[in-house]
Order: sequence, then structure tokens, then C-alpha cells
Amino acid sequence: MVNRIINGDMRIDQRNAGAAVTTAGSFPVDRMRMTNITDGAFSAQQDSSSPVGFTNSVKVTTTTADGTLTTTQSLLLEQRLEGGNTYDLAWGTANAKTVTLSFWVRSSLTGTFGGALQNSVQNRSYPFIYSILVADTWEYKTVTVAGDTTGTWLTTTGIGLRLAFGLGIGPDRSGAAGAWNSNNNFSATGATSVVGTLNATWYITGVQLEKGSTATDFEYVDYSRQLQMCQRYYSKLTSFISVGLLGVGISSGTTSSWVKVTTPVALRALPTVNYFNLSMSDQATYSAAVSSIAGAAQTLTGGGVAFNHAGGATLYRTAVVNTTSISGYIDFSAEL
Repeated sequence: MVNRIINGDMRIDQRNAGAAVTTAGSFPVDRMRMTNITDGAFSAQQDSSSPVGFTNSVKVTTTTADGTLTTTQSLLLEQRLEGGNTYDLAWGTANAKTVTLSFWVRSSLTGTFGGALQNSVQNRSYPFIYSILVADTWEYKTVTVAGDTTGTWLTTTGIGLRLAFGLGIGPDRSGAAGAWNSNNNFSATGATSVVGTLNATWYITGVQLEKGSTATDFEYVDYSRQLQMCQRYYSKLTSFISVGLLGVGISSGTTSSWVKVTTPVALRALPTVNYFNLSMSDQATYSAAVSSIAGAAQTLTGGGVAFNHAGGATLYRTAVVNTTSISGYIDFSAEL
């Protein structure tokens, strides 16, 4: 048994250290992405509430309700699986393999909830349902899905498979549960809308997607290996002290420096780079706050990063990039 979901027990949270996120496209924990195209609002974060055998979950709370979802509107939590991790399922062929999804869930609401499996271009969807019987109580759910024998399913470093949990899905994004279709569906018709109720909560953990028609015990992965699996898609370099060295290079002009910064593991693709509270210094006569990134990430392991800063640097002198607070960082994102 191999769990195709990375960080399904919600332990790794490089970005937020448990703080809440509230924007579409944000990640409450690594590899788990929030999508919000509604008139409502949410808060999502790593939480310590969990069933026996787990220590963390993702908690989603409705902070502004949208009780009437229209065309294209949706709130969902999803993971996009890399094609190289799903190729053996042989979806899109006559040899498509059956998979089983299992997870632990709780909510302040009861009723029928939904989600879906999709391909990369979202023209093949399998809506599914599950029931929450008792409010504010952890319940274990399983869903078995016969593999799709048609459609295009990537086996590359692109999106091989999407797993979505619907938390409020408009009518055109919902479909009949239990069968493949050619629509862009995130959930099943008639599923409970979490975003439709102010202050409603929904938690999930122990998410596992495995080959076969029977759910097995959750595959526990040691923390260091799971962190490395997450770092293929997002790496955040920080320091244990306020002024910490993150990289060394040379000044490429009076207002710019080129620094080698290496990621812990090879990234999935050339990343985008962001930073917070950094300074450039030659450790002798010059130090100034980083003002922007001029160019970055020439390799899958980070590569060079060109930093802009105030004038005063000496051309070709050794330069270092430091954090200027305990919250300073540079990060690399190669998310799907």
C-alpha cells in the first residue's frame, strides 16, 4: 500500500506555523490548497483537534456565509497530485486501476457532504459523497472509485490527479455521485454547504488515496521524510536567530548582489521566489535591506538569486544575505 496523498495527516506547515489563512490559493498546511470563488469568506489552519492516532488536522471555519451559490462558485480544499506519483494507476486506459479514498472528518453540521476526483484539465470528474452523522465528532469515511478508462491523465511533473473536498459548490460544479462524467465537478449534487452557514466548522485529517478496493490503515511517514516530500513543492529557508546567514555570493553592482541559495531537495519545477525581512551585507562596510528580487532560481535546487538593495556595495565583493528578524525567510514555490 502506498498513500498517494502527501501530508495527509496535516503535520507539515512550513508557511504558517499554525496561523490561519483566509485567501484563495493559500495553503493551511503543506500540499493542501484552499480555493474560494464565492461571496463568502473562510479561515483555515492547522489544528490540534484530531482522532486517536493523529496529532493534527485542517480546520475550516466560515467567517462570512454565502447561502446562495451560483454558477462557477465554489469553496473547496484540494490536493493536486503529481503525475509521476499516479502514473501506475493507468487511468485513461483499459487497464485503469481502482482506488480507495479514506479520511477522518468532523463538522459542526451534519448531513451529506461531497468531493470529487478530477484530471488535470478538469474535463473528467468523479463526484463522491460521504455522511456526517453526529455534529462535532470525528468519523472515519471510505470511498472506492473504479479507475477512469477514458480521458487524458498526465504521467509527468504536471497534475496527474486532483482530489477536492467541496465545502460549498455551485450547481454547475456539482454532479451525480458515483460515476465518471465529462464535467468540471468539485462535489456531488445536494451536498451540504459549509460556507452557507456562518461560523460552521469542518475538519479533516488522515487522508489516504491508495490503489485497490479496500482501505488499509493510514500510512505513517516519519516527519523528516514527509517534510522532504513537501519541500519538492515548497521550501522555506529560515534561521533560528534574528540575524542568520541564508546564502553567499558577490555584489553585481552598487545596488544589487547575486547570491547562491540552495533548497533542501530538488524542486518539482523552476520555482517562484519570495522573501521577508532580509538584508544584504559584505560583512565589512556595507549592509542594507533587500528591496526586491531581480531574478532567481536558475536550477531545481534553488540556484542564484539576484537581490536589489540600497546603494553602497562594492562590485565583485563577497556578499551575504541575512535574515533581519526571527521571522525573516526566503521561500521557493513549485506548487502544482
